[in-house]
Order: sequence, then C-alpha cells, then structure tokens
Amino acid sequence: MHAWLCTNPVGVDALTWTELPTPAPKAGEVLIEIKAASLNFPDLLIVQNKYQMKPPLPFVPGSEYAGVVAAVGDGVTHLKVGQNVACLSGTGGFGTHTIAPAALCMPLPDGFSHVDAAAFIMIYATSYHALVDRAQLKAGETVLVLGAAGGVGTAAIQIAKAMGARVIAAASSDEKCALCTSIGADATINYSKDNLRDAIKTLTDGKGPDVIYDPVGGDFAEPAFRSIAWRGRYLVVGFASGPIPALPFNLALLKGASIVGVFWGDFAKREPKANAAMMGELAQWYAQGKIKPVIDRTMPMAELPAAYAHMGSRGVMGKLVMVN
Repeated sequence: MHAWLCTNPVGVDALTWTELPTPAPKAGEVLIEIKAASLNFPDLLIVQNKYQMKPPLPFVPGSEYAGVVAAVGDGVTHLKVGQNVACLSGTGGFGTHTIAPAALCMPLPDGFSHVDAAAFIMIYATSYHALVDRAQLKAGETVLVLGAAGGVGTAAIQIAKAMGARVIAAASSDEKCALCTSIGADATINYSKDNLRDAIKTLTDGKGPDVIYDPVGGDFAEPAFRSIAWRGRYLVVGFASGPIPALPFNLALLKGASIVGVFWGDFAKREPKANAAMMGELAQWYAQGKIKPVIDRTMPMAELPAAYAHMGSRGVMGKLVMVN
C-alpha cells in the first residue's frame, strides 16, 4: 500500500507519499481499500500540530473516507469483504488502504457513490446534530448560516430546508452566494461587501434569525449575535477563520438567547444509539434526494499537497475529495 505519511507535524510540506506494508485487521477492525477521501479543515490543522487530537507519530492524515472492505478481523459480523463503507476515524484516509474500527464504519446502501460517501459523515452529522438536536429547529423559523458555501455550511442549508426553515446564507463572494441559492437558500449576504447587521435586519424585517449556525467564529460572531431574534439559539460549530470570539454575556440576557455548543464527535461517543439513529435518518434523506454533498472537485490522491493549497486559499465551495 501507499499513504501520505506525516513524520513531523510542521505542515503540509512534511508529508511524503510512502510505500508501507499492507496491515492485517485485528479483532474489531477492518481493512479498507480506499476509493475516495475528503479534505476537511481538521486535516489541515492536524498536520500543523494545531488540532485537539494529536496522534502518535508517524501517522497518515485523512479523517474521512469511503471504500471497499478488503479484510475483516475477529468478531466483526456486521461487515463483510467486498462491502462498500464510509468511515470517519480521524486519521488514515490519505492512502490506498487503512485499518478502521468496524464500529465506526457506515455500510453504504446501493447507489451511494464513494465520492459522496467520503464527503458525507462529518458535514451532515455535524449540521443535523446542530440544527435538529441542539437548536431544536422548527418549520417556519429563520436560520442564518455563516460560512455557508463551505462543507458544513452547504449541509446546514440543505438540512434546514428539509426541515421547513427559511435560510439566509452568508458567504464571502457573489460566486459562493450563487452556489448557496442553487442548493436552496432563500436569501444571501455577501459579507465581503455588505454590512452584516444591516443585511440581517433588512432580510428579517428587524426580527433577526431564530437560529445562527456559525462554523467561522472571528469578527462576524458578535455582529451576528447582536442581530439574533428573541429566544434565538447561537450554534457554536467551529472557528474556521482562526480567532475564537469572545461574546459579551449581556447580549444573551437582553435577547433571552442561548449560546449552544456543538461537538458532534463527543455526541457520537457519549450517545452512540442516538447517533446511529441520526445517521440512519441522514442515509434515508440522501436516498430520497433531500440532501447531497456539494463537491467542489475531485483530485487524484497523489495531488494531495495541491489540494491542501486549494483549501488554504479559501476557494473551496462544498467539499474537496481525493480519489484513488
């Protein structure tokens, strides 16, 4: 097998395409022949030693991937050789093969492409957990999605629309806003040229959004939170812009609003039954055509450094997927 090996997490340049012995799965594990792997923001942080999870060196990055089960370890009964699966295990995806915990593998129904599957679990699980479980979103409510043209942003638009909400998508260019409109957003804000607060006020007739979905953090967090509706829920999803914002608590008091943390990874570990039910629902929604990952482009696995550079330029719309 071959994989992109990180021996020193000082950045993308330290990754090397390396031939390795193909491992055999132990009890509870499967060997997956990887067909596609998506590039996520944590995959950039982890090779820079900036992510909360710091795997022992050396490691193969690539948190999310899909492929075919090539071998199963002892005790694995729900998966078989030749079966198509998707997996989000945190590492291992950027190669031709990987060992994965069988419990983390999602069997793929017929018609679920490897490219879509490799771009599916993280963004839809995060957005569903945020909007349905944490925000208790109701039909007819208004959702503001920040960073709306990214992976989790596009998933949030689709899920909110599937639940009957009105969606305002905020993104950094007219091209990104057009993408958001094409997947169902009811209105858009280009925050590189529009005043965010003024635009929110106009688009909500002064009421403000009931739910704000924020995977960006940084400078837009406070103006967005100042615009929230009475009893609004502000979803803290991530900090893609870099800086972690500090919100004045008096704003929550004045708006009767909630600041709600969204940590799908820990939810999946702490509440596995609820997570499994959620993933089953999402797979049904995919089959019904309610949700479908937005794929920015696919690139050969050998071109991973170029894919990292494209992601770093903030030009990606939806998900970037590496293929073998």
